[in-house]
Amino acid sequence: MTLRPPVEPMLAQAVESVPGSGVLGEPAFEQKFDGYRALLFTPTGAGERLLVQTRRGRLIQDRFPDLVAAAEQLPDGLVLDGELVVWDTAAGRLSFEGLQRRAAARGRAARELAASLPAFFIAFDVLQEDGVELLRHPYRRRRLRLEALFTTHRLKAPWTLCPMSTDLIKAQKWLESWTDVPGLEGIVVKAMNQPYRPGYRGWYKLRWRDTAEAIIGAITGTLARPHLLLLGRHDTHDRLRSIGRTVPLRPEAAHLVGENLTAADPEHPWTGMRFVSAWGSRDALDVTLVRPELVAEISADTAVDHGGIYRHPVRFKRLRLDLTARDVSRFRADPGTSAS
Repeated sequence: MTLRPPVEPMLAQAVESVPGSGVLGEPAFEQKFDGYRALLFTPTGAGERLLVQTRRGRLIQDRFPDLVAAAEQLPDGLVLDGELVVWDTAAGRLSFEGLQRRAAARGRAARELAASLPAFFIAFDVLQEDGVELLRHPYRRRRLRLEALFTTHRLKAPWTLCPMSTDLIKAQKWLESWTDVPGLEGIVVKAMNQPYRPGYRGWYKLRWRDTAEAIIGAITGTLARPHLLLLGRHDTHDRLRSIGRTVPLRPEAAHLVGENLTAADPEHPWTGMRFVSAWGSRDALDVTLVRPELVAEISADTAVDHGGIYRHPVRFKRLRLDLTARDVSRFRADPGTSAS
């Protein structure tokens, strides 16, 4: 049966370490890029054109005319799964902010942005080829067909083959060194004998994490037993900028933090601010402001926007009672972003 959008993609669950061979059998490791998950459909008949579907089923090919123009490189009847990313030509790096701009632009604006923020599709799976659906085939066979597709058709930018290895040592090196490059988040672990199961979390993702410090500016829960910590850093004008929040604290950590919190003074810089439950969400948190003087050591992944805003919740590691708020590194907005 020919696949048509919307198709629900197979998903990955976050883990702290590579699952053992008893879980996966023979594993495969792919680099994980910081972009938009997307499925790509080439025409299956006359009068059709390239379709680009988001993870949630929306069609967004009108936002990416550069991909549509390059579709002539691809054969008909093809469905690819991959990551949509954008290259910032001025900054010389992958840019999630640039991807957001591209995804919001249409018409003339989309065509103009394509010059300075060209899009790339990083393919890591093939779900259909020559109109034949491949979901039941094991990943090993699908990967071989994907590699052959790139070789046979001599595909070039904006089409990119996602790096993959079955060597655990090589994958660990990716985590330890390669993922400190902006745009690379970590690795995805798959089983070589897995079929493609739409909507099923059968893969595993490990994000590279770094340690940093941040100022505790607010909490959820109570002063005695905080649940989440809302974090900030001072910018170059000494204004406390919100940078994200933690995952829920463990009981022992909540007890320790609660012993050191102090209720906010009336002139707290975040008075009147609204905080949401997750990046991109509209659901407001019920927060209590605290004196912005405690420093938390945190563990965070590489998904960071606008000079220091974490898109994913960070992990609280410990209090740094040996540091003051002035010891925490400054929030520095990217060039072209507002510092207000």
